[in-house]
Parts: sequence; C-alpha cells; structure tokens
Amino acid sequence: MAANTSPIYSIAANVAWGTVATANTAKDGTGTVVTVFTAGAEGSRIERIRVRAAGTNVATVLRVFINNGSTNATPGNNSLLTESTIAATTLSEVAALAETDILMNLSVPAGYKINITIGTTVAAGLAVTAVGGNY
Repeated sequence: MAANTSPIYSIAANVAWGTVATANTAKDGTGTVVTVFTAGAEGSRIERIRVRAAGTNVATVLRVFINNGSTNATPGNNSLLTESTIAATTLSEVAALAETDILMNLSVPAGYKINITIGTTVAAGLAVTAVGGNY
C-alpha cells in the first residue's frame, strides 16, 4: 500500500467566518446553520475555531458539525464534531470580552464544510472565525 512518507503542509491560508445569533436545537446538523469553513479543491486542514461575543449575550452552547459538502437538510450528511459552552457576556468599554478557542487539527476532504449552531438565541451574536489552510 502506498503511503505518504513526507509531511503535508497547506499551500494557501483558508480563513473564513460567520456570525450566529439564533438558536437551532437540532443535534443532527439540520436546520439553520452558519457555514464558517469550506475546504478547498485539494482538501484543507482546519486548525482552530475562535468564538467571540459581539456584545452582551446569555450563555449558550456552540455546536460544530462537519458536512460532506451536500445539503445539511439530510442528517446523514452531517456529523457533530464537538460542543463548547459559551459563557454569558456583558459588553464593556474597559475590559475585553472572553473568547473561546476550539482546537480542531482536522484534515477535511475537498468541498467539506464546517457548520455551526447555538443552543440558545443570543442578543448580540457570536463572531466565529475558522483558521486553516488549503492543500
């Protein structure tokens, strides 16, 4: 069986983002999702997802799904990768709001997507940035 014997590095950065504010309680990746990353034509590596509150919000949970590039309306096209508790925040002009980093270190095939949802509607929204690279 042939195998890669050398490390593979990304050739171009792939950084994407989205804002989520409305709850989606489906645990199968269906319903309204926000796509924060789409793999390039040769596949990609996603290193991390950074979540920052855009202002005053109640606590919620962020769910991260991988989608096979097809419609997310079909549950079989999605897989729940991880969840992260996002603490309540209060907007301040003198102190930074908390941020959450979700380490991914995940290689994904061409066209696959990273979709996110939240469990509770939040007032100001969450800015979600995915950082990775294309092969």
